[in-house]
Amino acid sequence: MNVKRITYGISMTAGTALLGGLIALAQAPGSPQQPSMPQSPSAPGSGNQAPGAGSIPSQGAPTSAQDLQERAFISKAMEGGAAEVQLGELAQQKSQSEDVKQFAAKMVNDHGQMGEKWLKPVAQQMGINEPSGPSKKDKKELQKLQGLSGQDFDREYITMMVKDHQKDLKEFQEESSAAQNPTVKQIADKGSQVIQQHLQLIEQIAKNHNIDVGGKEMSSTK
Repeated sequence: MNVKRITYGISMTAGTALLGGLIALAQAPGSPQQPSMPQSPSAPGSGNQAPGAGSIPSQGAPTSAQDLQERAFISKAMEGGAAEVQLGELAQQKSQSEDVKQFAAKMVNDHGQMGEKWLKPVAQQMGINEPSGPSKKDKKELQKLQGLSGQDFDREYITMMVKDHQKDLKEFQEESSAAQNPTVKQIADKGSQVIQQHLQLIEQIAKNHNIDVGGKEMSSTK
């Protein structure tokens, strides 16, 4: 019996359940005490606003330093999430490891839903344009992975995912503490929970492949 695969499968299921629960929360009506996560844009003519829309400055409102910081966070989160989807799609095509392919599929699904159901509706309310493409860093990562195959690809993708999720988790947690807009704050808080689940999964995969967080191959314990 493959204990590692069973453990990984349980972790993947738990992570999926968490994201599903968070998206369900995003779509549920918010209570007065706690702002609800943004819903998908309502159909034209419905007259409904996404929860939290009233607390987000309109496009014509004066912009403070705090507003700029929160707008930058949402924009960067959209950009980073789209890159995770692209990297995940590439890993599904090129990886030769089943656990890496499963993780990559989870990245495509989870980050895709976070972008569509959480980030884009709030960006529209705040007048933030959707990023036109990946950042220079993300383009560099994509190009590097496109030139690799086999174990070299898996090692590089795993290393990238560990580092990216460590960085993203720190940024989401910091925004959760600093944000004044309740909707942005809740996105940062709930997003950090999803990213933390992803980080735990990819760190376990790194151990299974004898790769440390620095990307160097560890000595086999077999």
